[in-house]
Amino acid sequence: MPNKRGYHHGNLRQALVEAALQLIEAKGPTGFTLSEAAKEAGVTPAAVYRHFEGREDLIAEAARQGYEIFADLMQYAYETGQPSALAAFEATGRAYLAFARKYPGHYIAMFESGISVNRTPELATVAARARAVLETAASDLSQHIPAEKRPPASMFSAHIWAMSHGVVELFARNSPGTQSPFSPEDLLESGIGIYLRGLGLIKPDE
Repeated sequence: MPNKRGYHHGNLRQALVEAALQLIEAKGPTGFTLSEAAKEAGVTPAAVYRHFEGREDLIAEAARQGYEIFADLMQYAYETGQPSALAAFEATGRAYLAFARKYPGHYIAMFESGISVNRTPELATVAARARAVLETAASDLSQHIPAEKRPPASMFSAHIWAMSHGVVELFARNSPGTQSPFSPEDLLESGIGIYLRGLGLIKPDE
């Protein structure tokens, strides 16, 4: 347990976020109290209220930090796939799975806590940055299609986001009773391929 003494304003706040992330991962976003977060961080419950108005504020900050990491990972994945639009798009899907595995507390705070991305301007901005990476990757894929026949990038990037989320929830988070004979990466990649071919965004022999 961290030492109660010697905290500065900034790292006490961060210690509470780290404590919340551990509790979210262990008990879910509604399975802990602010007092438990304070105990985990090694501070008094009163100290929490100097930084957060309530549990939702604490979870929202965990989500904001998660989106910062997530957006950076998505951007890196997109850039490593260049100059192939398909490789870049598929890399963002794999980054989604990797993020969910490596940062489960952040992932739950972001996508399963019921916290709206519009709760604060800061949270909305960073969530939009993450979505924009996927939309850019999607837009790149459709440039060869005449504008009047081109599906909206925001639509099919949302579909891929939903597919990625479904694969994470059902197969990448060790959900009971949902074992698959295929890896989550293979499920997502094949699903993306079928979907993109169906829209005419990639050729059948790619």
